[in-house]
Amino acid sequence: MQIHQLQPIHKAKEHKRVGRGGKRGTYCGHGQKGQSSRGGRKFQPAIREFIKRYPKLRGYRFGTGREENIVILQLDILNKNFDQKEIINPEKLFEKGLITRVDNRIPQVKILGKTEINKVLVIENCLVSKGAKDLIEKAGGQVIISDNQKKKDVKAQAKEKEFVKKSEKKVQAQAKSQAKEKASAAKDTKAKDAKKSEKAQRVEKAIVRKTTGSKPKSKK
Repeated sequence: MQIHQLQPIHKAKEHKRVGRGGKRGTYCGHGQKGQSSRGGRKFQPAIREFIKRYPKLRGYRFGTGREENIVILQLDILNKNFDQKEIINPEKLFEKGLITRVDNRIPQVKILGKTEINKVLVIENCLVSKGAKDLIEKAGGQVIISDNQKKKDVKAQAKEKEFVKKSEKKVQAQAKSQAKEKASAAKDTKAKDAKKSEKAQRVEKAIVRKTTGSKPKSKK
């Protein structure tokens, strides 16, 4: 059998013409008049208003500058797996299988620890806590900070200084505004007191006029 010899088993279904009589005659199921009865009708989707409220989505490059994943290690692990005066960095930790790749790259490592060590270790290009650094230096070791980490520390210190300056400026502005409010309140109270004294003098003069029938003598 060839392809040209194939024939369909079922008969082709004829297209039903509407609007020519029968159950779907006259108005073709659209009803009478109105917006929905027109042939070229188009409706605004109800979800359109919800779609317009959504914020603009970020591009696929968004988030490339996110912080790196940090892997935490204890001093005990380094003390067991490394020899005296051996340089420890993320590459060597990966070679020994103490850390694994994250997002197909060697992650940043932070070293923590509270227990004392008995080996001289040289740690390079790793984040080290204050307590762990003291223990390493106490055992005769050394912590070498990379240039990138130094730059990050400098940036962090600059941000802290800017934050302190801004907070001080806010405090000074608040103090000035409070002083202005106090001064304005004091002025308002003085004006009210002056008005009350003037009113009291007028009342006294009116009472003197009623009793004596003459104007009170002005004080010189």
